[in-house]
Amino acid sequence: MNNRDYILNEAKQWVIEAGKLIKSEMQKPYKIDTKRDRKDLVTEIDKNTEQFFVDHITKRYPDHKILGEEGMGEEVHSLDGTVWIIDPIDGTMNFVHQQRFFAISVGIYHDGVGEIGLIYDVMNDTMYEGIKGEGAYKDGEKLAPIDPNKTLSDALVGLNNFWAIPNRRLDERKIHDLVRKVKGTRSYGSAALEFAYIAEGIIDAYITMRLQPWDIAAGKIIVDEVGGVTTRVDGSSIDMLTGNTVICSNKAIHESLMSFIQQK
Repeated sequence: MNNRDYILNEAKQWVIEAGKLIKSEMQKPYKIDTKRDRKDLVTEIDKNTEQFFVDHITKRYPDHKILGEEGMGEEVHSLDGTVWIIDPIDGTMNFVHQQRFFAISVGIYHDGVGEIGLIYDVMNDTMYEGIKGEGAYKDGEKLAPIDPNKTLSDALVGLNNFWAIPNRRLDERKIHDLVRKVKGTRSYGSAALEFAYIAEGIIDAYITMRLQPWDIAAGKIIVDEVGGVTTRVDGSSIDMLTGNTVICSNKAIHESLMSFIQQK
């Protein structure tokens, strides 16, 4: 990707500006709607934030494509060229109810390869970034590689609550066995932050049944740069144009989780 450093610096500047807009707008009354159901929230601030990115990107890089959660960009059917994959507020439920544990997530892909990943914890003013081949960073400090030797039994696992109820992919008794096996479980309500926490070493793995490209795009790049593995639960590659199940962890834990899930 040409001018990657320049694009990175501009993207970071826009993310920080968008965070300031969110903080300003959340102090005023705002409209809250639902999408698929009452648990799938969207606010006018989500839409305004995505539009902010669309306006800046299309003005500065008219040949780039934009895939955003709220559909403010065009329809994207291919990862050819440069594609920005944006979640303006990842963790909208947290944003509405807690005003914390939400993030702006921006992944920039070129010909299907993740080049730049940015996750911005707005309320903590914390920037996670991943640059392909150059490492992952938190507020400018390079993150160490994740521990390749940590095992499943010693892992703190981010576990989407969907796993805890009956579902077609895994008998709930198996998830009970998994919870007993691991060191502990957490659920933060923001996929982007859970990817960032794996990269930082705050948690060791993340499992979820349903994520969209904008939930994953930035986090996968950041985790890749610290030696992590991200796949679907069947071990196949993540598809950045459709929904995915997700396992993300170090290689040893990933293999253990795959074996556990596939075990009859």
